[in-house]
Amino acid sequence: MTLAVALIQTRTPSTQEAALGPLEALIREAAAGGARFIATPEGSNLLQRRREIFLETAKEEGEDPVARRLSDLAFELGVEILAGSLLVRRAEGGFANRALLFGTDGRIKARYDKIHMFDVDLPNGESPRESRTYEPGDRAVIAPSCAGPLGLTICYDVRFPYLYRVLAQAGAEVMMVPAAFTKPTGEAHWEVLLRARAIETGAFVLAPAQGGTHDDGRVTFGRTLAVGPWGEILAILDHAEPGVLRVDLDLDAVKKARRAIPALAKDRAFSGPEPVRAAAE
Repeated sequence: MTLAVALIQTRTPSTQEAALGPLEALIREAAAGGARFIATPEGSNLLQRRREIFLETAKEEGEDPVARRLSDLAFELGVEILAGSLLVRRAEGGFANRALLFGTDGRIKARYDKIHMFDVDLPNGESPRESRTYEPGDRAVIAPSCAGPLGLTICYDVRFPYLYRVLAQAGAEVMMVPAAFTKPTGEAHWEVLLRARAIETGAFVLAPAQGGTHDDGRVTFGRTLAVGPWGEILAILDHAEPGVLRVDLDLDAVKKARRAIPALAKDRAFSGPEPVRAAAE
């Protein structure tokens, strides 16, 4: 059995209102092309590096105009839509980098808050600190979908392979990695990380991406990618421009890959090594 899916590559601006038109146009294009499952990238509602402006702009999930419109579109078009992430105000205080899965009835089927915060010091001198703004999630999530059980992750999560192993061992067959990768990390690591996660788990990896120079001055890598459970590249947008990546998933491929290499069922307990100690001066 095959399923037509579409991954949206966009260049989100700094307000929800500005994001709506371009995002809706790409989703409609994907649905018109026959996609039954459509996924958008990280930060699909707004991207704003200036923290003080973001704090004033972000809205709660139920009040966010992009979340509301995606719900309407899922119902109108009869498709499932994964908002790869929306940057939202938490009802209990603070902010979340949150994935939302909308069913064909427009209702939210699943939520996932990004677990691993992007706190790094990049070679180009940038030092983003996602934890200054967002509360990390503390729960891995598998969501039922027409594409099979989805393992929900976001961007920087891809560097933590144990998360994907846990998801796969719990039954996830499609790993979602919506992202807004930086250009230097994307050039170095994007493809190899996604293919590694697919090979390790015997799962599809679908990674809708942000691309290009945004209103707030950031530059994202693009190169939206779909990887098969054998680690093969199924489709790629080999650029940073907005667009739609269409791919047909053979939903039996996961079972075939996991039968061939049953590594998920072969864990063995072992003791860790002694910590490496610094040499005495």
